[in-house]
Amino acid sequence: RCPIRLFEHDTEKIVVAPADGRIVVIEEVDEHEYFHDRRLMISIFMSIVNVHANWYPVDGVVKHVDHHNGKFMKAWLPKASTENERSMVVIETPEGHTVMARQIAGAIARRIVTYAEVGEDCYIDEHMGFIKFGSRVDVYLPLGTEVCVKMGQATVGNETVIAKLK
Repeated sequence: RCPIRLFEHDTEKIVVAPADGRIVVIEEVDEHEYFHDRRLMISIFMSIVNVHANWYPVDGVVKHVDHHNGKFMKAWLPKASTENERSMVVIETPEGHTVMARQIAGAIARRIVTYAEVGEDCYIDEHMGFIKFGSRVDVYLPLGTEVCVKMGQATVGNETVIAKLK
């Protein structure tokens, strides 16, 4: 399933859920693969029954795309973010904020597809890629970003506002 969903509101400074699922992490973390600094991380776990299409979480320009081979541990485990197979897409927003979406394969999901290409414009309504079966998407945001979701909250990709950039 790869539904077309249009975000019907102003997208300036808005961060939408890049996936259907449930919020499993909201915390400040040290991000070492791209930013090398502290970031706010919001993670969405997708069960095998969720839609596995992924959307861009913000409007902007794709600055970096990378894929890392890795393990296939259960996606809800904290170390899955850095040890499992994953792809990252870094986006610079029109306001100059830098946001990263990391697609993470799980124990069942062993295939990540990322459509993003460096230098292309991207928009909230567009598909960023997909992950087959149960998996996770982490979104890394600048510190000070306003969180608009709670732990355990269900998300709808490209509809649920998860944060507002300052």
